[in-house]
Amino acid sequence: MTALPAHIAPAPRRTDPAPPQRRLRPAPEPGAPRRKPRLAYAVIALGGVAVIGVAQLLLSIAVAQGAYEIDAFQLQRAELAREEQTLAEDLERVESPQYLAMNAEALGMVPNADPVYLRLSDGAVLGEPTPATGDGAASGPLVPNALLDGVPPVTAGGSEQTPDMGPGQEGVGEALAAAPPAAPPVSDGLPTPATH
Repeated sequence: MTALPAHIAPAPRRTDPAPPQRRLRPAPEPGAPRRKPRLAYAVIALGGVAVIGVAQLLLSIAVAQGAYEIDAFQLQRAELAREEQTLAEDLERVESPQYLAMNAEALGMVPNADPVYLRLSDGAVLGEPTPATGDGAASGPLVPNALLDGVPPVTAGGSEQTPDMGPGQEGVGEALAAAPPAAPPVSDGLPTPATH
């Protein structure tokens, strides 16, 4: 270290800035006319208040209109929900076994009281095959459905529903009905039907 003292420059002195000087103006004389406020400021202020009032009125009208539209949509939704429930109940009613049996009878179908079974292991026919007769009603063993009272069957609407055979195939249905059913050929495996 050195033995010489370090030379430090003295810090500059701060001086307070001069206080702001007041500007004096003469007092108005009692008989002198005063300056009128400008009319433009008053017009702008009143115009702003009027614009705010009109905007608030328009917003409240829009909110009220939106509330009426929401109410109308809620009423429409409730009406559509009731209609959906009614249609679902109608669908459940026409899907019931009683309605299907009533329509099958109206179309001329008869239940088979003596079913015949085919044993696949050896191709044996179990039971006595007999043609179904129209003496028994298909809906006889079913529990009656009170919801179907007064509901007409499908064929009550007018003409019979028959499949469209297309041109040149008018007599095919009678020929198929007159042909005796072919017995399935028995082979050493599963019996297969004879198709044409």
